Amino acid sequence: MADPTPVIDDLRAESEELALLVAELSPEQWALPTPAPGWTVAHQIAHLAWTDRSALLAVTDADAFRALVEKALTAPDSFVDEGAADGARLAPAELLRTWREGREALDRVLRAAPPGARFPWYGPPMSAASMATARLMETWAHGLDIADALNVVRAPTDRLKHVARLGVRTRDFAYTVHGSTPPAEEFRVELTSPTGELWAYGPEGAAQRVTGPALDFCLLVTQRAHRADLALTAVGPDADHWLDIAQAFAGPPGTGRAPQGAER
Repeated sequence: MADPTPVIDDLRAESEELALLVAELSPEQWALPTPAPGWTVAHQIAHLAWTDRSALLAVTDADAFRALVEKALTAPDSFVDEGAADGARLAPAELLRTWREGREALDRVLRAAPPGARFPWYGPPMSAASMATARLMETWAHGLDIADALNVVRAPTDRLKHVARLGVRTRDFAYTVHGSTPPAEEFRVELTSPTGELWAYGPEGAAQRVTGPALDFCLLVTQRAHRADLALTAVGPDADHWLDIAQAFAGPPGTGRAPQGAER
């Protein structure tokens, strides 16, 4: 049974880094558009706050969370955007406070979760470690959108190991949401971390392989960059196809990003 403490610690660090980025923004900067169509910086933070609240309910009040899921099912194509829009209407200081309070509350309940406990989610139930990993993935990815809007380059860290591992583990999910049958055989994935370490997943002798920088793989599975702009190599037709459909987030297939230089 995995100890969730390391990933919860890394989620806290990722959140604190993003909080520092937005804490001193002007109202005009909160209103800047991000790469997500129709979403400003405020929408991005509002989405994180909304999802943190959902996770908090999943851990602390399963009945209330089920009611939230039922409400989402009545508007499956719009409930995420609606949640972000509601939060984005708040004054920046109130939105920032709401997000900070929500992530602090989630941090506490995840650390206090009983070993082996699993909590409902929009997909399969999650352990505390899985819940923290998913929140870290979203915090990092939406933080990138905010950094893009502010013309800030955020240095990658080895916290990406959680995102990379999630991207590997969601391989079959990506096939399924695209209406395809996942390959029976495992792939070998070898990624170079931001500090030069090799992160390897799957059988060493697997015929289907993916290699490249961990940052590029994480950008791919969070759909923050187009495959054509990334230094990832696939060996084998199934691995090659996976790089076209990979996604580490729950829900329907995302539209992804256009290649750099393409018309948007």
